[in-house]
Amino acid sequence: MLMRISAKTEYACIAVLELAAQYGTGQPVRIRKIADRHDVPPRFLVQILLQLKGAGLVASTRGAAGGYHLARPPEQVSLGEVMEVIEGGDGEAWRPNASADSPAVKVLVETWEEIRSKEREWLRQITFADLLERARSQDQQMYYI
Repeated sequence: MLMRISAKTEYACIAVLELAAQYGTGQPVRIRKIADRHDVPPRFLVQILLQLKGAGLVASTRGAAGGYHLARPPEQVSLGEVMEVIEGGDGEAWRPNASADSPAVKVLVETWEEIRSKEREWLRQITFADLLERARSQDQQMYYI
């Protein structure tokens, strides 16, 4: 079974990873740079960054040299946090099709909720500093500060 990740969540994580790569440089990142580098629709990226800004994860700088930057260090922003902002919390709970009074259904619902809980816990432990380190090992040029 695979996690289902929406395009919006994927783009949000890409954007935050780009901002993490520039964190501390004093240089905001332009939407166009992220969009061009990762083939993400810029109009969609604007909406995503505004949503992340509303949640306090990113901040913006206006003007000719403006753009976006992380509001906190990459070590303090988790993958789970970004996903929750974009997906709206815990997501949709599983609803059984069979009788909710069935012992088999009850145990399945409990088990799947335990799995979802562990998944959320694990995602909250992965920071964008961790992801940046992994990305740098994949492509030294792309995420080199």
